[in-house]
Amino acid sequence: MNDSWRIGLLFSRSGPTGLPESEHALGVRLAVNELNREGGILGRLVEIAEHDPAGDPNAFRQHAERMMTAEGISVIFGCHTSDTRKIVSRSVERRNGLLWYPASYEGFEYSPNILYTGPVANQCIFPLADYLVAEHGGKGFLVGCDYIFPRETNRVMRDLIEARRGQVVGESYLPIMASRNEIQKVLIEIRRLQPEFVFSTLVGETGQEFARLYQDAGLDLGGTRPIGGISLTECELARIGAERAEGIVTASSYFSSLKSDQNDRFLASLRKSFGDDRPVSGWAAASYSQARMFGHALELTQSIDTDHLLQVLHGMAFDAPDGPVLIDPDNNHAWMTPRIGRANANGAFDIVWSASELVRPDPYLANSPVAPVRTDEGVA
Repeated sequence: MNDSWRIGLLFSRSGPTGLPESEHALGVRLAVNELNREGGILGRLVEIAEHDPAGDPNAFRQHAERMMTAEGISVIFGCHTSDTRKIVSRSVERRNGLLWYPASYEGFEYSPNILYTGPVANQCIFPLADYLVAEHGGKGFLVGCDYIFPRETNRVMRDLIEARRGQVVGESYLPIMASRNEIQKVLIEIRRLQPEFVFSTLVGETGQEFARLYQDAGLDLGGTRPIGGISLTECELARIGAERAEGIVTASSYFSSLKSDQNDRFLASLRKSFGDDRPVSGWAAASYSQARMFGHALELTQSIDTDHLLQVLHGMAFDAPDGPVLIDPDNNHAWMTPRIGRANANGAFDIVWSASELVRPDPYLANSPVAPVRTDEGVA
């Protein structure tokens, strides 16, 4: 299509994070299908150039370079892990492209060429620490994959637990594709130390296998010693198995059980396109919202130029499936409504806590006190 708006899709279909990245891609495709059914943008259809790095970090760079040079694409939806985002950021910054990054991450980053619409620590880790300590006690065990996102996130969680008069009794790191034996060694350590909850920053298949073996080892009896984290959505629950996943606690802005008109429309559209029986995840919802926001910005600017798009995206509000989101013009991150869900026996999340208003992103934790703010009614 010579007259189409061309965008890039850079998510892996395989590898350790093949599941969440496939969900991200599904969300973009759903949004683009909707835009094209509505007549496209200014009468021009949106065309996706899809690249699959297959879980290889070096391939992310190669595909990003190819899209932005040989294919003339400046807008890319892509990446799930922080190491691949940092690799691709070099390409989009050098060539003044625009990367839409949909995943939760560790923060402490700003790029003028990246829009970060996943939650950062003050929007997910802070409320999760409050919930886990209040509901289960102060003894936590931290486990993660051995790269930047888990280590930085666990560092923040340690500070939060200790500020709430708790204690981190153990901390372990695993390869991103850990073996069963490596996971079982961590489970033996957890059994020895007897924490009251486990905070997991394991990702992809390793996180799913850890949750399966955790339940098989009898470490969580009736939700009394839960796994808490930000990387297990409804799609991961389906892979783990509902009976093994029950009791997992997740901090996110989106759960498919949300009751709202926006979410009802999103669910109906996704299930009509991809089947009634598939789980619906926050990964898909986040990238769907990004692509719809891009469509709205493109309509306003009538140009796919990065600088023109950012001018209208800064401060733009959008009614997403998880409620209103707002792109902060100061840091390119998103205002959103943090929530906490607990997995039930049906493979879905019961929402046990929700913020009463949008929470501003604070990626550098410049304005977010680690110690909880105490009021006459308790912890705020």
